[in-house]
Amino acid sequence: MKMEILKGLPVAQAINEELIKESQEAGIKPHLAIIRVGERPDDCSYERGATKKMDKVGFDCTSYVFPQDITDEEFQKEFDKINNDDNIDGILLLRPLPKHINEKVVVNKIWSKKDIDCLTTESVGKMYMGEDSFMPCTPLSVITLLKSLDIKLQGKRAVVIGRSNIVGKPVYELLLRENATVTI
Repeated sequence: MKMEILKGLPVAQAINEELIKESQEAGIKPHLAIIRVGERPDDCSYERGATKKMDKVGFDCTSYVFPQDITDEEFQKEFDKINNDDNIDGILLLRPLPKHINEKVVVNKIWSKKDIDCLTTESVGKMYMGEDSFMPCTPLSVITLLKSLDIKLQGKRAVVIGRSNIVGKPVYELLLRENATVTI
């Protein structure tokens, strides 16, 4: 069996160029809201990477940072303001939220048209029913990379290691859509 290293950088660069072109042609500048509670190093790092990516493709990006000890009630109010802001096109909610904040309630408040991570029950349901919705970024990047390398998935046997709601299960679903036989 021949092992091949798959390189995503050229694919990412091509996608960036296409995003810039489409945005300019359409005369739009999408606006991402990144919502973070506290100063967890992994969240801060992810936020920096996402902000850098938005800058690179010419999209607007605003970070909303709240203290770790914000009350659930106050966070819900602030979240609603962001969610209801017509100038915000997408929401990236950095999780997990602190234990005292009802994450399930917050997640399911995200409007599906702004749910870029496919977190809400509505978005996940649409994904599994094959309806239009945002796809979780990591699973979608896996399929995009495979397709960009002209790897035919139809009829192939695929194994997905892990069954998380964020990566494993969505990768499984996207592979099924490509008519692969999938074991998880």
